[in-house]
Amino acid sequence: MRAPALAAALLTGACLIAAPTPAPAAPASAEPYLVGRGIADATGEIAEVGMMGYGRTDQQAQGLHNRLRSRAFVIADPASGERVVLVVVDSPMIFGSVHQAVLRRLAERYGDLYTEQNVLLTGTHTHAGPGGYSHHLLYNLTTLGFHEKTFDAITDGIVESIERAHGDLAPASLTLTHSELTDASVNRSRAAFDRNPAEDREFFPAAIDPQTSLLRIERDGRAVGAVNWFATHNTSMSGDNRLISADNKGYAAYHWEREVEHVDYLADTTPDFVSAFAQTNAGDMSPNLDLTPPTTPEDFARTKEIGQRQYEAAAGQLARDGAALSGGVDSRLTYVDMSDVDVRPEFTGDGEHHRTCDPAVGAAMAAGSTEDGPAFPLFAEGENPLWDTVSHSVLYTASPELKQCQAPKGIAVPIGAMNAVYPWVQETVPVQLVRVGGLYLIGVPGEVTIAAGLRLRRTVADIVGADVRDVLVAGYSNAYFHYVTTPEEYDAQHYEGGSTLFGRWQLPALQQTASGLAEAMRDGRPAPSDPAPADLSGRQLSLQPPIVADAPPLGRRFGDVLTQPLASYGPGERVEVVFAGAHPGNDLRRGGTYLEVQRWNGNRWVRVADDGDWSTTLRWTRHGIAASHVTIGWEVPPGSEGTYRISYHGEARNLIGGIRSFTGASKQFSVPG
Repeated sequence: MRAPALAAALLTGACLIAAPTPAPAAPASAEPYLVGRGIADATGEIAEVGMMGYGRTDQQAQGLHNRLRSRAFVIADPASGERVVLVVVDSPMIFGSVHQAVLRRLAERYGDLYTEQNVLLTGTHTHAGPGGYSHHLLYNLTTLGFHEKTFDAITDGIVESIERAHGDLAPASLTLTHSELTDASVNRSRAAFDRNPAEDREFFPAAIDPQTSLLRIERDGRAVGAVNWFATHNTSMSGDNRLISADNKGYAAYHWEREVEHVDYLADTTPDFVSAFAQTNAGDMSPNLDLTPPTTPEDFARTKEIGQRQYEAAAGQLARDGAALSGGVDSRLTYVDMSDVDVRPEFTGDGEHHRTCDPAVGAAMAAGSTEDGPAFPLFAEGENPLWDTVSHSVLYTASPELKQCQAPKGIAVPIGAMNAVYPWVQETVPVQLVRVGGLYLIGVPGEVTIAAGLRLRRTVADIVGADVRDVLVAGYSNAYFHYVTTPEEYDAQHYEGGSTLFGRWQLPALQQTASGLAEAMRDGRPAPSDPAPADLSGRQLSLQPPIVADAPPLGRRFGDVLTQPLASYGPGERVEVVFAGAHPGNDLRRGGTYLEVQRWNGNRWVRVADDGDWSTTLRWTRHGIAASHVTIGWEVPPGSEGTYRISYHGEARNLIGGIRSFTGASKQFSVPG
């Protein structure tokens, strides 16, 4: 499957050829790779679903700000037949449930062409996405259990984006550039960071990771895609927000694709340009530069500002010469049981063996990160004497071994012991290393602080002989196990340390794992692995009440306009139209839109904006038992002179479960010149 004879098949998107074919000529050295790009809708439910990220039971989705998307890049080496897949999803996390489902479906479609070894799934970590798609209970507590519709939308979107990237394979060149962005992140745990040794602190003199890296994809000398890595949390949208949103990284990608390159998201083809803004070691990096969480409605402005800065830093690198990548691609993945790793002295730093231990949630984790949004009351970062007294005397007694391994963490929840009854968190997780020419990506299933990331990067760089700038942590990849801090940061027991589940030696255990992957890649051999985690899809709980039926307001029909627009609006003003609607969960309209802003061109109404645009919003509210009001908003952009109307598309459910589609349209209004 990976021989040079497959190069011709790669170019056409065919993946399997039964009969041998002559090997085609190698592509010109100026375009040494075959690269495909794909993008697909991965939004999920937008109403009556708990939102993922802040851990707030009251943060139930009530509509849509902009759609979440999966962006995939297939990179193949025609000479060897090897390939890798990089996927960046506007998603809070990539849970192991999604990783398993995507790989299973790729195997059904492509055989052993795309496997756990060469597919890297990463999330942008937006805190404004729908939850309920994990197979582990801790992450479904705020969503009343598992949400199959959201799970399917995410996995369908990822698979579809990979399929489109597979079909888009064509000769291309890759260029890696680095720059610095210093006004889009701040260290939200500075006291913990300052505990690190000088060699770590001196690498980050401002206590942030300013490196912004860009992988530029070119065909015939023209940029057709880009992947950017920059460390900042996707928490510009506040915990008070109730609209599904891709947050700052989603805005950066949207702006580059939609507003600069004029990509039509509803077209059923691969666009001329695809950009992804991926995470790296963002564990202690906040976009809230004043170290206070945003509030609505200022979160929209903050999101756009931080997203715009990431876009400008990335797009500014298009003109840089950079490093033209060559040398093929490679990948390794191993599963490791993080609850039981014997960490060797060369990684512990004190000349002794140490072990990781069963996962435990610290009191500091329950307190939340106050810079981005607090969690539960009665908890605080650092020492928690009140909770320590209550938990130790009333709730449970931790074993001496667990106390010693987790020290100085104040154990709030012995999540490992709870795993014995029902799966609450994932303990066996994937760790991955992907190489594209001279670029190395360490796939870590969690939130890595910048100092912890630096140690991982140095570990791999020393083994493979790379510049540390060319080795990046790909955080939020393939699964989720919370945070990774240095042992020194762990001792501070801030939010990040309290969220480092497997104890003080978790980072050294990951360094040991990454070292093994790097050595295996360098030496051209497979990496050893623990057994893969079990498939838990048959053990899911769902307590979310179903959508029983929809009914229009008395005397109205579905799609009727309850509040019409004004006669005219100026640029910067907001149009709002209220419709007699139905529950958005009846049909997620994946790949489509709930709304259209239409302009009259003299002959017909033409769509100029939809629910994937920054300028639009959809807010859903229930009225009475079964009636719904849907409010569609549009902020009029500059230069929008003309005649417009707002159109709404919905699906209504009757009492026997039948669903019918309907459309409503407002009166026309003008935007004077």
